[in-house]
Amino acid sequence: MSVAGGLEWVVCLGCSRWAWKRLTYIGAYDSESWPPATAAELEPAPRAVRAVLAVYAPDGDVADPRFRIDPAGVVKRVAYDEIPDGRCPTYLIYADRQYREVVLAVRGLNLFRETDYQVLLDNHLGQQMFDGGFVHHGLLDAAKWLLNREADTLRQLLAELGPDSKLVFSGHSLGSGIASLMTVIAVNHREQFGGIARSQIRCYAIAPARCMSLNLAVKYADVINSIILQDDFLPRTPTPLEYIFGSIFCLPCFLVLVCMRDTFVPEKRKLNDPRRLYAPGRIYHIVERKFCRCGRYPPQVRTAIPVDGRFEHIVLSCSTTADHAIVWIERELQKAVDLLKDSDPTRPPLQQAMSRKLSLEQEHKHALERAVTLNIPHAVASTGEESSEATGSGRESHRGVAPGDGSRSSGRAKWDELAASLFARNESGGLVLKNDLEAES
Repeated sequence: MSVAGGLEWVVCLGCSRWAWKRLTYIGAYDSESWPPATAAELEPAPRAVRAVLAVYAPDGDVADPRFRIDPAGVVKRVAYDEIPDGRCPTYLIYADRQYREVVLAVRGLNLFRETDYQVLLDNHLGQQMFDGGFVHHGLLDAAKWLLNREADTLRQLLAELGPDSKLVFSGHSLGSGIASLMTVIAVNHREQFGGIARSQIRCYAIAPARCMSLNLAVKYADVINSIILQDDFLPRTPTPLEYIFGSIFCLPCFLVLVCMRDTFVPEKRKLNDPRRLYAPGRIYHIVERKFCRCGRYPPQVRTAIPVDGRFEHIVLSCSTTADHAIVWIERELQKAVDLLKDSDPTRPPLQQAMSRKLSLEQEHKHALERAVTLNIPHAVASTGEESSEATGSGRESHRGVAPGDGSRSSGRAKWDELAASLFARNESGGLVLKNDLEAES
C-alpha cells in the first residue's frame, strides 16, 4: 500500500470515528455525573413555566384549564400593540397569593413579529459589558426597559403579599435571556423593590438562550435556574442568536456545521474567551430518553453549576428542536416533580432540608472558586458575602474579583450610576422611565 493510500485510510477512519461519536451523542451525557434534584427545590419551577405558557394564550384567554393558573391573579397581560417600538416580547404579571409569589413572565420569539427580531438582532456581540462580563445587548436593553416600566407594579404587589413574598422572573427561549438579565439588575437594586432579600428573588430560564458570559452565569447561579429538556439545541449553541433563528428553515444543516466547527475548538480556548455567551445560572436537566431505546422514560432531573463543559456539545437528533417546545417542558417537568414527591411521600426532616440548602450554597461557592482556578476572564472569587446578602439588608456588597479584574477597563458595573440611569421619580415618588419624565415636563 502506498503512503497516499495509508493516509487516506487514516483520514477515513478519523472521520468515521468523529461521525460515530457525534451521531451517537445524546443529551443525557451532558449531565450523567450530576446529582439528582429534589422535589423541594423543583416544586416552584412548574408554576413559573405555566405563567410563561399563559403568555402564549390566544386572545389572552388565561382562564383555559390548560394553563392551570388562577385568572384572578393575572394583574397585567401586555400585548404587542401596547409595547412601543418593539422594545420586548409580550409579557404577563401574575400574583400567586397562595404561594406568595409575584411573577413576571416573558414569552419567547414570535416568528411572525418583526419587533421580536429587532430585539434579537441588536446583539453587538462582544461589545456590551455589564457587571464585569459580557451580555447580549438587545436582551439587556429589553430587560432595562421592562423593569423601568413595571418596577412600581412589582414593588406594590410585593408589599401587598407581605415581607416574605418572592419575586420571580421567568421566560422561555428569547424571553429567558430577558428574564435572566432582569434578575441580575433586580438583585443589585433590591432597594427599588422594597429592600427584598437576595434569597427571595428567583429566575426560571426555560429552554434558555445563551445571554451572558461564563463568569456571570456562575456568579448568579444562586438565583438563576435554567431548565433544559434533554436535547434542546438553544442552550448548546454558542452561535449568536440572530444566526440561529435566521436559519430556522434550514436549522438541521446549520447545527451540523456548528457542531463540526466547535469540535475543533479546544476547551481551554472556549473558557478563555470572555465574549463567549452561556446559558445562565444553575442548570436543571430533564432526562427522559436513553441511547438506542425508543420512547420516553419517566423523566429524571439532574442539577449542577457546571463551569467547564457547560452544555458545549450540540446533539444531532430528531428531538433537538422538539425539546425546545415549552408545552413539552411543562409536561415533563411536572411529571418529574410528581415522581420525586411520590418517591418520598413524607416531608423531609428539618435537619435534612437544612443540609440540602447548605450543600447548594457550598456547590455555588465551589463553582465560583473553580471559575477562578480555570482563569475564566473576570471570574468572581467567593467571599462568603452571598449568604450575608440574604438577610434583606438591601445593600449590594462589592464581591472579590480575580487578580487583574479590578481595573476600570474591566467594565464592572457602578450600580449607583446604573440605577440613576435606569430609574427616575415623578412628583408622587413613583418610579418612571426617564424619557417619559422628560416628555411630561
